[in-house]
Amino acid sequence: MDAPPDQAASSVVDEEIAHFNALAGEWWNPKGPMAPLHAMNPLRTDWVKQHAAPLPAGRTPTLLDIGCGAGLASERYARIGFETLGVDASPDGIAAARHHLATHPLQPGSAPLSYHNGNAEDLVKAGETFDVISALEIIEHVRNPQAFLQLLATLTRPGGYVAVSTLNRTLRSFLVAKLGAEYVMRFLEPGTHDWKKFIRPQELDRMARQCGLRLRALSGLSFHPPQWVESRDTSINYIAMFVRD
Repeated sequence: MDAPPDQAASSVVDEEIAHFNALAGEWWNPKGPMAPLHAMNPLRTDWVKQHAAPLPAGRTPTLLDIGCGAGLASERYARIGFETLGVDASPDGIAAARHHLATHPLQPGSAPLSYHNGNAEDLVKAGETFDVISALEIIEHVRNPQAFLQLLATLTRPGGYVAVSTLNRTLRSFLVAKLGAEYVMRFLEPGTHDWKKFIRPQELDRMARQCGLRLRALSGLSFHPPQWVESRDTSINYIAMFVRD
């Protein structure tokens, strides 16, 4: 049975958990409040697989999907060959993830997938390590980004990879990703993001280097209706791959 996550942990903010608990029933609705994540999902997960290489030969690589929500990325990671553990501090999110997996089993040939209601601190205490860590749209929601990155570094095997996608703190991101997405177009629930917690790529790189993580690749994620594409424009959404030395 899952233990309640430590509410004082650097990767846990009570208000954020409550917000995503309230959205748990909508995670798998491709036309609901999580529609942007549905649209981004193939691009983000395939980008991670492309840049998390080389991987250990002779066994299935392990991947931690931290802040997995209801498992949108977790299921796809398992389908493309990663033995995946999805972890989230939202109990309702994890319940939705488990329900979807039980009612929509992965196709034959997929790698194993399991879920845990908890946080990165739980895994550090248990001595867990992974070949790849995926932290998609989570770092802008945690209490302490620097401490969170240190947890991810600790959970990464030497030579392993940490993928982080987030939003840049620019005037354009404020106008498009905050005001436009939440209050004008209503693509996201109002209050989903706090623009002051967005992180510039150079800030992320500096924090990561202090944790022993070296930047390997950086790409922008741009919305060209009806799909998301990789681009050089990092002014709003971007994704970075780090390697642990």
